[in-house]
Amino acid sequence: MGGITMTAKAGDHTQHRQPDGSAWPMPPQDGYTVDDYFALDLPPHTEMIDGSLVFVSPQRKFHSLVMFLLELGLRQTIPEHLRVRREMAVILTHKTVPEPDLVVVTAESDGEDELTRYQASDVVLAIEVVSPDSESRDRDTKPLKYAAAGIPHFWLVEMDPRTKRPVVHTHIRSATGHGYEPTGVHRDRLKVDAPFTIDIDLGEYDRL
Repeated sequence: MGGITMTAKAGDHTQHRQPDGSAWPMPPQDGYTVDDYFALDLPPHTEMIDGSLVFVSPQRKFHSLVMFLLELGLRQTIPEHLRVRREMAVILTHKTVPEPDLVVVTAESDGEDELTRYQASDVVLAIEVVSPDSESRDRDTKPLKYAAAGIPHFWLVEMDPRTKRPVVHTHIRSATGHGYEPTGVHRDRLKVDAPFTIDIDLGEYDRL
């Protein structure tokens, strides 16, 4: 997910502006917390990374189409004890609340329609579609934090510069919990057995 980071440095009055030009409340000395994040009236899809707020940039068509393709594909084979959700907040720590592009969560944790967040322990798979302005977060920052929080599976999706189609990099959490280990690179077809049996024709992207 693309975005612009708003740092949480006390005393900096120039970086904390809402879209209408009015000022955000000054962040605490040590940055925002989960309680702050859900209490503030934030723009849709704002994330919090290490106490700093990250505002999203306009979404590219590629990003939107890939999310649709993967969500549809996941729903075709997802077992009854799991659910697929898009752009939902996930609490990793008391200062980090990202919003993965897609998540697979346990049905038990899915709750009522008013649900606004999941815990990291609810998430089986987190998926990020790389955006130009959030490349380092999608490739480095978020995977490390997802793994540290115990999320077992992670997919990173990027655009193939040659074909303009999606490429899906699948990963499993390392035994040490320090990041993920690659399990495959999928271009034409995404066919895996974990976290459940999945078979998605990535070539369908051309027909969306």
